[in-house]
Amino acid sequence: MLTSLVHEDTDLSPSPTISSATLEVEEVRLSVNSEVETTIYNAHTSISYSIKPHATSNDPCWNAMRRVQTEVASLSLDDFSFIQKVGSGDIGSVYLVELKGNKGCLFAAKVMDKEELVTRSKEGRAKTEREILEMLDHPFLPTLYTTLDTDKWSLLLTEFCPGGDLHVLRQRQPEKRFDEAAVRFYTSEVVVALEYLHMMGIIYRDLKPENVLVRSDGHIMLTDFDLSLKCDDSTVMPQLVQERSPKLDHNSNDQSSNNSPPYNSSSCILPNCIVPHVSCLYSKHRQRRRRTIRRRFRMVAEPIEARSMSFVGTHEYLAPEIVSGEGHGNAVDWWTLGIFIYELLYGVTPFRGLDNEFTLSNIVARPFEFPKEPMVPTTAKDLITQLLVKDPTMRMGSTMGATTIKQHPFFDGVNWALLRCTTPPHIPQYFKTRDFVSSYDNCDDYVDYY
Repeated sequence: MLTSLVHEDTDLSPSPTISSATLEVEEVRLSVNSEVETTIYNAHTSISYSIKPHATSNDPCWNAMRRVQTEVASLSLDDFSFIQKVGSGDIGSVYLVELKGNKGCLFAAKVMDKEELVTRSKEGRAKTEREILEMLDHPFLPTLYTTLDTDKWSLLLTEFCPGGDLHVLRQRQPEKRFDEAAVRFYTSEVVVALEYLHMMGIIYRDLKPENVLVRSDGHIMLTDFDLSLKCDDSTVMPQLVQERSPKLDHNSNDQSSNNSPPYNSSSCILPNCIVPHVSCLYSKHRQRRRRTIRRRFRMVAEPIEARSMSFVGTHEYLAPEIVSGEGHGNAVDWWTLGIFIYELLYGVTPFRGLDNEFTLSNIVARPFEFPKEPMVPTTAKDLITQLLVKDPTMRMGSTMGATTIKQHPFFDGVNWALLRCTTPPHIPQYFKTRDFVSSYDNCDDYVDYY
């Protein structure tokens, strides 16, 4: 389902500047000897990238890029082979490129025409996307390998995801929809990516299956940040929040109603205690207090105070507050998450009308309904219902962000700390450049990957 974009330029607060003195101090701190210092200097002057923890030394593309950079004065377009156009957007087109002399080192290059950006007043959006990509350092978000600038073109080079996007992948499913396990997997990684963006003061504003790419290992990468809002640091207020424990409370009620003892034999440290239902060390009061202390705390950093009046996004995913023009903030990302989950489960979006005007009218005025078919778990419906609340102040995630969403029963069994160790529902087949090019040459039903 290809959907149209709506957008207006947003006034952005200027990013903080870094003085030359700061850069000099950083270079001195990093340098060990003159050879290393020279390498770092070249990296900062010739290539606009930084070493990021998740782009480890095991990444052959990262190493190749650094090696070539040390061999030439500066990278240029001549150092890359442009293989195939793989997608297009409002401010540029994406190409599959390969670093010359390094077979298999593939990148996705977003190419923007500088003159066109000026003519259409899109320089601000291009600048914002570049600044955001330079900030990101997360396994489910793009790594910016380098940027290239010529008199005519501006390029951003990130990872190439051979698995395509979730829109294309969904179309290939037997019923053109994902099963519950797959939806839980993809949604959990999207939630973590959005949580990171919000902590960085970024409101994404364009979540949809077309913007969720599948890496070679089957995990996701959220892409396309030209519609994102880069907030001022003052709008992100970190706070420590105590986790709720609904399961614990539920069990406590059951115990009291059934008059069952609060302890069992496993709570006693003696192997043959003659009073198995009485704690050998603690009273009931102290045990209750101990359970309360065990509740974990989470850091929540949501850009709650951020506000924008821009009309941006994709029609079928627009939040009601954007359509009505009342101004919007971080809650729009959690609305789009609800639409995203709905589409993955049902294969359609809930408010789609005959045209864009009907769609916008449905978003503002019409309550959504769940189809009778296919059968969807109650927990998934409940999560969608709480995310698609038209009042942004009452919407799940609007104040507590991903902390609240992660605790929803739909995500029971998800190990949030080890998402990257979870087996993906779909692993892309072994990728060959030759196969990719031949399959899309002279193809009438070409589908954008990006």
